[in-house]
Amino acid sequence: MNITHPYVAWESREVPTLKQQLPNDFENVLKKMYEIRFFEDEVQDLYSAGLVRGSTHLYQGQEAVSVGAISALRAEDTMTCTYRSHGATIAKGAQIDACFAELLGRAGGLCNGKGGSMHFTDASIGALGSNAIVGGHLPIANGAALAAKFLGTGKVSVCFFGDGATNIGAFHESLNLASLWKLPVIFVVENNQYGEYSPVKSTTSGEKIVDRALGYAMYGVQVDGNDVVSMSAIVADAADRARRGDGPTLIEAVTYRHSGHSRADLAAYRPEGELDEWMKRDPILLLENAIKEFNPDGAAIIERIKENARTEVNEAKNRAVSWPEPDLSELYTDVMD
Repeated sequence: MNITHPYVAWESREVPTLKQQLPNDFENVLKKMYEIRFFEDEVQDLYSAGLVRGSTHLYQGQEAVSVGAISALRAEDTMTCTYRSHGATIAKGAQIDACFAELLGRAGGLCNGKGGSMHFTDASIGALGSNAIVGGHLPIANGAALAAKFLGTGKVSVCFFGDGATNIGAFHESLNLASLWKLPVIFVVENNQYGEYSPVKSTTSGEKIVDRALGYAMYGVQVDGNDVVSMSAIVADAADRARRGDGPTLIEAVTYRHSGHSRADLAAYRPEGELDEWMKRDPILLLENAIKEFNPDGAAIIERIKENARTEVNEAKNRAVSWPEPDLSELYTDVMD
């Protein structure tokens, strides 16, 4: 008996890389990655100054995953993400001042200052919400995909989550149902090497997380999550398959978070030298090196983009800091009885 399966391991794929080509819109891609990086740097300072209530989970080092993925999608496609949500929400198109305002608890924030760091949401751009419950948003991503399929809109639902969520029941339930119903959903595991404070190898069985696609008859691929070109190409392929009615894809994006799990975590558990090695593969650095390689004016282009992004982020922060807190009359709005 011959048994065939849609699963394809990443080693057998011809995936374009930054060493071969630049993103089609590399200036906007680099700017968006810088906006996320500078935003998170400012958030760290605001948190240290006591202006951000609660904790924050920063995204430095993982920018190529969300920016690369979303650059391959249409504006009308939907996105859900985990509580390390700032990067994906900005990549989807959220206004940076509204993101700052949400963290600061100010009126004008994405959720009027009432959701905070772990609940970034902007339905107007298809950012259907981050979720503080590990894995809790995977069924929501399925719901968005089911609606798209039922209504025939051609939309794709992309879902970002961490490696730790792959050990949660909602992950397995969602992949099973998405495969069974051939939903137009793309599951993106941001494997940043740690689930909270534990190395992924100490909590997750198997050689690769993407191997779990095999159990659900689902197409799966592992990709270098620090290479924005590879990331975009893989998601573009997954989106094409989804729109054709060929069902979901599980993508394991191998990346690394530069900071600890949350702002209270100094990441003392990391082996000596590990961060230094990963910093050599900083996704922004990789893109900058490629720009310089392919463009004789690369250094000047990079500096212009970098300064524009820094200025826009600083101006957005200053606007948000000046905004008032929500009026007390807003206390019970947006609350279900």
